[in-house]
Amino acid sequence: MFRGTTTINLDNKGRLAIPTRHRDALMSGLVCTIDLYQSCLLLYPLSEWEIIEQKLSVLSSMDPIERRIQRLLLGHACECQMDNAGRILVPATLRQHAKLNKTIMLVGQLNKFELWDETMWYQQIEEDLLIVPADMERLSDKLKNLAI
Repeated sequence: MFRGTTTINLDNKGRLAIPTRHRDALMSGLVCTIDLYQSCLLLYPLSEWEIIEQKLSVLSSMDPIERRIQRLLLGHACECQMDNAGRILVPATLRQHAKLNKTIMLVGQLNKFELWDETMWYQQIEEDLLIVPADMERLSDKLKNLAI
Protein backbone atom coordinates (compact mmCIF):
# COMPACT_ATOMS: atom_id res chain seq x y z
CA MET A 1 0.00 0.00 0.00
CA PHE A 2 1.24 3.45 -0.87
CA ARG A 3 0.79 6.29 1.59
CA GLY A 4 2.25 9.67 2.37
CA THR A 5 3.40 12.59 0.28
CA THR A 6 6.89 13.11 -1.09
CA THR A 7 8.29 16.17 -2.85
CA ILE A 8 10.21 15.15 -5.99
CA ASN A 9 12.00 17.14 -8.67
CA LEU A 10 11.58 16.51 -12.38
CA ASP A 11 14.81 16.74 -14.33
CA ASN A 12 15.17 18.51 -17.69
CA LYS A 13 14.14 15.35 -19.56
CA GLY A 14 10.93 14.86 -17.55
CA ARG A 15 12.25 12.07 -15.33
CA LEU A 16 11.49 11.66 -11.66
CA ALA A 17 13.20 9.45 -9.12
CA ILE A 18 10.90 7.04 -7.31
CA PRO A 19 11.66 7.08 -3.56
CA THR A 20 13.81 4.13 -2.56
CA ARG A 21 11.18 2.74 -0.16
CA HIS A 22 8.76 2.18 -3.07
CA ARG A 23 11.09 0.85 -5.74
CA ASP A 24 10.81 -2.86 -4.91
CA ALA A 25 7.02 -2.75 -5.22
CA LEU A 26 7.30 -1.06 -8.61
CA MET A 27 10.08 -3.10 -10.24
CA SER A 28 7.67 -5.08 -12.40
CA GLY A 29 6.64 -1.90 -14.20
CA LEU A 30 4.35 1.08 -13.92
CA VAL A 31 1.56 2.64 -15.92
CA CYS A 32 0.91 6.36 -15.86
CA THR A 33 -2.35 7.92 -17.06
CA ILE A 34 -4.51 10.97 -16.47
CA ASP A 35 -6.99 11.45 -13.66
CA LEU A 36 -10.52 11.87 -14.98
CA TYR A 37 -11.53 14.45 -12.40
CA GLN A 38 -8.48 16.52 -11.47
CA SER A 39 -5.31 17.91 -13.02
CA CYS A 40 -3.01 15.21 -11.77
CA LEU A 41 -1.62 11.93 -13.07
CA LEU A 42 -2.18 8.44 -11.75
CA LEU A 43 0.79 6.11 -11.44
CA TYR A 44 -0.10 2.44 -11.02
CA PRO A 45 2.05 -0.63 -10.44
CA LEU A 46 1.54 -2.82 -13.52
CA SER A 47 -0.35 -5.47 -11.51
CA GLU A 48 -2.86 -2.85 -10.27
CA TRP A 49 -3.21 -1.34 -13.74
CA GLU A 50 -4.12 -4.75 -15.16
CA ILE A 51 -7.09 -4.83 -12.75
CA ILE A 52 -8.17 -1.41 -14.06
CA GLU A 53 -7.85 -2.65 -17.64
CA GLN A 54 -10.08 -5.63 -16.85
CA LYS A 55 -12.72 -3.28 -15.45
CA LEU A 56 -12.44 -1.01 -18.49
CA SER A 57 -12.76 -3.97 -20.85
CA VAL A 58 -16.32 -4.68 -19.70
CA LEU A 59 -17.46 -1.15 -20.55
CA SER A 60 -19.41 -0.83 -23.76
CA SER A 61 -17.72 0.83 -26.72
CA MET A 62 -21.25 1.59 -27.95
CA ASP A 63 -22.13 3.74 -24.93
CA PRO A 64 -20.69 7.25 -25.49
CA ILE A 65 -19.84 7.91 -21.84
CA GLU A 66 -18.23 4.52 -21.27
CA ARG A 67 -16.28 4.89 -24.51
CA ARG A 68 -15.01 8.32 -23.40
CA ILE A 69 -13.75 6.86 -20.14
CA GLN A 70 -11.95 4.08 -22.03
CA ARG A 71 -10.53 6.59 -24.50
CA LEU A 72 -9.24 8.93 -21.81
CA LEU A 73 -7.74 6.37 -19.45
CA LEU A 74 -6.42 3.88 -22.00
CA GLY A 75 -5.52 6.46 -24.61
CA HIS A 76 -3.30 8.34 -22.17
CA ALA A 77 -1.87 5.24 -20.48
CA CYS A 78 1.87 4.91 -20.82
CA GLU A 79 4.05 2.11 -19.53
CA CYS A 80 7.03 3.39 -17.57
CA GLN A 81 10.11 1.39 -16.69
CA MET A 82 12.49 2.39 -13.93
CA ASP A 83 16.08 2.83 -14.96
CA ASN A 84 19.04 1.72 -12.80
CA ALA A 85 18.82 4.98 -10.85
CA GLY A 86 15.14 4.39 -9.98
CA ARG A 87 13.90 7.07 -12.37
CA ILE A 88 10.92 6.97 -14.70
CA LEU A 89 10.23 9.19 -17.68
CA VAL A 90 6.86 10.95 -17.60
CA PRO A 91 5.85 11.60 -21.22
CA ALA A 92 5.57 15.25 -22.26
CA THR A 93 1.85 14.95 -23.09
CA LEU A 94 1.10 13.72 -19.57
CA ARG A 95 3.31 16.39 -17.98
CA GLN A 96 1.44 19.03 -19.96
CA HIS A 97 -1.96 17.63 -18.97
CA ALA A 98 -1.10 17.81 -15.25
CA LYS A 99 0.85 21.08 -15.65
CA LEU A 100 3.86 19.47 -14.00
CA ASN A 101 6.80 21.79 -13.47
CA LYS A 102 10.09 21.27 -11.70
CA THR A 103 8.71 20.36 -8.27
CA ILE A 104 5.99 17.73 -8.04
CA MET A 105 4.24 15.84 -5.28
CA LEU A 106 4.08 12.05 -5.24
CA VAL A 107 0.99 11.20 -3.19
CA GLY A 108 0.31 7.64 -2.02
CA GLN A 109 -3.28 6.49 -2.57
CA LEU A 110 -3.27 2.86 -1.39
CA ASN A 111 -2.90 1.00 -4.72
CA LYS A 112 -1.49 3.89 -6.77
CA PHE A 113 0.18 7.27 -6.63
CA GLU A 114 -1.06 10.65 -7.73
CA LEU A 115 1.45 13.02 -9.34
CA TRP A 116 0.68 16.69 -8.77
CA ASP A 117 2.36 19.96 -9.58
CA GLU A 118 3.41 21.26 -6.16
CA THR A 119 1.42 24.51 -6.39
CA MET A 120 -1.70 22.73 -7.62
CA TRP A 121 -1.35 20.13 -4.85
CA TYR A 122 -1.43 22.77 -2.10
CA GLN A 123 -4.40 24.48 -3.76
CA GLN A 124 -6.23 21.15 -3.88
CA ILE A 125 -5.52 20.50 -0.20
CA GLU A 126 -6.99 23.90 0.69
CA GLU A 127 -10.13 23.08 -1.32
CA ASP A 128 -10.39 19.62 0.23
CA LEU A 129 -10.15 21.04 3.76
CA LEU A 130 -13.02 23.41 3.04
CA ILE A 131 -15.24 20.71 1.57
CA VAL A 132 -14.66 17.94 4.10
CA PRO A 133 -16.71 19.48 6.97
CA ALA A 134 -19.73 19.88 4.68
CA ASP A 135 -19.54 16.23 3.64
CA MET A 136 -18.86 14.76 7.08
CA GLU A 137 -22.50 14.20 7.96
CA ARG A 138 -23.08 12.28 4.74
CA LEU A 139 -19.97 10.22 5.34
CA SER A 140 -20.41 9.74 9.08
CA ASP A 141 -21.84 6.23 8.76
CA LYS A 142 -18.94 5.07 6.62
CA LEU A 143 -16.41 6.73 8.91
CA LYS A 144 -17.86 5.41 12.20
CA ASN A 145 -15.86 2.22 11.93
CA LEU A 146 -12.63 4.05 11.19
CA ALA A 147 -10.44 5.32 13.98
CA ILE A 148 -9.73 8.75 12.52
